[in-house]
Amino acid sequence: MPWCGWKVIAGVLLRSLSSTLLATLLAGGFASAQEPVPLTISVVDKSGAAISGASIEEAGGRLLGRTDTNGQLTIRCRIPCRLHIEAQGFAGKFVELSASATIQLDPAETSQQVTVTAYRAPLGSLESPVITRVLPQTALSTTASVTMDGKVRQLPGVELFRRSSSLVANPTSQGISLRGLGSTSASRTLVMEDEVPLNDAVGGWIHWEEQPELAIDRIEVVRGGASDLYGSSAIGGVVNVVSPRPNRSLGEVRSSYGALGTYDISALLETKLRAWGILAAGGALGTDGFIQEAPYQRGPIDTNSNMHGQNGLFDVERNRGPIRLFVRGIGFNEARANGTPFQTNGTRLWRYATGVDWQGARNASAVLRLYGSTEHYRQTFSSISNTPTVVDPTCAYRCGETPSRFSRTPDNELGAAAHWNQPIGREFLVVAGADVHDVRVWDREQTFGATAALTNLRDHQRDSAGYAEAMWTHTTWTVTASSRLDWFQNYDAHQVAWNGSTWTPAAKQPPTSDEHLFDPRLGISRKLDGHWALSASGLRAFRAPTPSELYRSTQVGNKLTLPNSSLRSERATGWETGVASQWRWGTVRTGYFDTQVNRPIVALTTNPNSSPILLQRENLGQIESRGIGIDFDLSPQRWLAVDGGYQYAHAVVSRGTQDLGNWIPEVARNMATLNIRAFRPRLGTVTLLSRISGRQYDDDANLFLLHSYFRMDAYASHDFGPRLALFVSGENLFDRSIEVSKTPTTTLATRRVATAGVQFKLSGAN
Repeated sequence: MPWCGWKVIAGVLLRSLSSTLLATLLAGGFASAQEPVPLTISVVDKSGAAISGASIEEAGGRLLGRTDTNGQLTIRCRIPCRLHIEAQGFAGKFVELSASATIQLDPAETSQQVTVTAYRAPLGSLESPVITRVLPQTALSTTASVTMDGKVRQLPGVELFRRSSSLVANPTSQGISLRGLGSTSASRTLVMEDEVPLNDAVGGWIHWEEQPELAIDRIEVVRGGASDLYGSSAIGGVVNVVSPRPNRSLGEVRSSYGALGTYDISALLETKLRAWGILAAGGALGTDGFIQEAPYQRGPIDTNSNMHGQNGLFDVERNRGPIRLFVRGIGFNEARANGTPFQTNGTRLWRYATGVDWQGARNASAVLRLYGSTEHYRQTFSSISNTPTVVDPTCAYRCGETPSRFSRTPDNELGAAAHWNQPIGREFLVVAGADVHDVRVWDREQTFGATAALTNLRDHQRDSAGYAEAMWTHTTWTVTASSRLDWFQNYDAHQVAWNGSTWTPAAKQPPTSDEHLFDPRLGISRKLDGHWALSASGLRAFRAPTPSELYRSTQVGNKLTLPNSSLRSERATGWETGVASQWRWGTVRTGYFDTQVNRPIVALTTNPNSSPILLQRENLGQIESRGIGIDFDLSPQRWLAVDGGYQYAHAVVSRGTQDLGNWIPEVARNMATLNIRAFRPRLGTVTLLSRISGRQYDDDANLFLLHSYFRMDAYASHDFGPRLALFVSGENLFDRSIEVSKTPTTTLATRRVATAGVQFKLSGAN
């Protein structure tokens, strides 16, 4: 479809949303659209002591800011100003203000955590039929890991395609796995930021270092399929990265350095001037790395796996009355060495977005997003030989390396999303939305050796969708029903080869595909009293094949996975049920889940004896993951927080002619985490983070076993006044050898790494 078709779709979407906004504004009346006025809100406890870090949100759930060390925040708001104020350990409170005020919060007998991601509407943890875990700023900033994937691994059941850190992992192994569903190079979990998908447009993996460290306010993780509202890739769940919004004048720098040449430098500047806010953040992070091959299998070709990257973000917004406008840009660049002289890759990514948020009367709201990205990705491939060479006749492993392929893959991504929330009375809420996601890819590959060739391929993918949701809340009941219809197209694929003088079309061109996918979800929750709730939900979800899975080869170590242009979308059916208990000292939630994925895209081993080992992407019959999950988030003392959980996942190939009964690759049946945080103003913060994972297999045939492991990290910091803090951290404190993969030689995760750093706040005034 030509680019003019995209413009027509975008134009229709814009006109539709504009009409909706205008109609709603007229219905609500312009009489209340007076100019916003500044209000200073002070939040205190029963004794009158200031509560710092209290979040102040609009009634519709949009965060306006957090109180400073004096318990104050100044906002601009139309009168009357309807707000929701909450803080950890205190009961949340809805208020309506017409002037600056002091708000007293009472200790929480049941302090509910309110999230928006799971249902695109605010729901407390007892009201929600699904499990949502939130990593607030305190959890993100007090971990030993400097990468986002390392921080998210605090949660039980969260794992990348492989066990290694994204600092040393090949990008094609950085997909995220939830609910024991595993992944290939692509992720079966959607990662997004402010309605914008962050999964790579070509391969579906995640650029975990893309977001500046200080430009992350919190991360919400929804477990279970959510394609009814979010579309492709949301089979295992949704990870929503929430960025801070400029609401004060602040400058902050955080820097650390440690073993293996591991470094992390991040800076943030934000300012607020009347209705305008500006936020700029950026940083550099990386490591000189280490040799991942196990010591007893290393050869002369093995070198350090490492990564050096830079990122930046710039956000300008105007928040006046019911309308918020913003423009955001993100830049990311990285270069990686993948363990041998010839195996390298690099990524350069520019991401941009603009949008409008509208907050109307009676908590009605609307959102519009227009976004896009431009990416340039390159990668080199090689074959590895164990044959002794003349230079080293005694060599037994990884003796020689021959370059086999070089690829350069640029792509353009464009998208638009809009949704509208409308309460009906006190008990009903209706959500309606639509989105379109358009990707164009060009892949040029040069192969070497006896069959040397130069090929060029282009491809075009588009996913257009509309969805609706109805929510009913009545005293102790919450019932949700939602559905989405996607139209996924893969077309305009064309491949040519260079014959020495001209480009010649391939004899067999890639096929086109056109799929219509319907994904409903039904959820119900019932509170038994103020402390207990029962919930259940059922769903369908899908994941479309990525251009990389259809047309590009990927290599990790000595395993080469070939594409398959005939792949179809994965289709998932699942259900879960659970019990939640919430008290003044915290929340405990346990549940049973069962998800079946039909036509899963897997990498089947076709030649285990070649070099590299050959695998082929195929739609298998069915995989199934069923098990139990336990999550807890406790505060037994004001100065102590304990969180973590356990997941058991029986994840196997449940239908098909190949690998029937085998474990899903890269999925452990038992996983658990335990995190302990202690804070005393005079002493500082101490965090211990532990993680245990059972055995798993590295391949579909279950020939390569990866043993279980236990890992512990630690973090400690001390504040020297309100502006300066020093911190130290250690990863893998017991220096355990953690097996990552067998390709077929064994590779290991990062050994013990200690770092030290400083954090400095340049200013801080509302």
